Amino acid sequence: MNIRKHIPNSITCLSLISGCIASVMALQGNLLWAAIWIIIAAVFDFLDGFAARLLKAYSPMGKELDSLSDMVSFGVAPGMIVFCMLSQASLPLGEIGRYIPYLAFVIPAFSGLRLAKFNIDERQTTSFIGMPVPAHALFWASVGYSLSPLSQANNVLFIVITLVVALATSLLLVSEIPMFSLKIKSVGWKGNERRYILVVCAVLFIAFFGMLGIAGTILLYILLSIFNKRH
Repeated sequence: MNIRKHIPNSITCLSLISGCIASVMALQGNLLWAAIWIIIAAVFDFLDGFAARLLKAYSPMGKELDSLSDMVSFGVAPGMIVFCMLSQASLPLGEIGRYIPYLAFVIPAFSGLRLAKFNIDERQTTSFIGMPVPAHALFWASVGYSLSPLSQANNVLFIVITLVVALATSLLLVSEIPMFSLKIKSVGWKGNERRYILVVCAVLFIAFFGMLGIAGTILLYILLSIFNKRH
């Protein structure tokens, strides 16, 4: 048995397990650990592709497994985080508040659409069209943990803003906006300008703003992609 060809799929399964744990943490109201496990899932998601390229262990099953893993780790898990956020904010709203949190599942729904689109879209070989699901999940992992305490300050306003942003970012998943990949073929500056700018800013954002800096990095990623499209 060729063990080497199973390494990428094993790493993908670790990403899937991390996403499952993140979902459980979110349902328990532990948004810090939910965010941490989504970050861990994102690391495994990067490593499985790296391992597949390094070992030349590509397979149709690996491609399908990767999408299924992404659906859980970067679709369901962030949806659970937003569900928890809305649950906390809607508690004082009585009977109607019981149903509001379920609107969070717009995130896994659009994540599924995004992944299905990505699998059949031959234009997305070296870059992305629409926001990648890992970036979307990291945004909500960051926002969920950092801003959830604000839910009690003004419940209705918090709910409205959360739902509007959730819908807006979900639409970005299936948008036609070209977004660059973080994969690099060389370490030179030329051709990698946006990647290096993003990495430097990510370090600064996280150093100054902590977990919320991840959300800032994702917003910068979107802006850099839109700016590049217009130029």
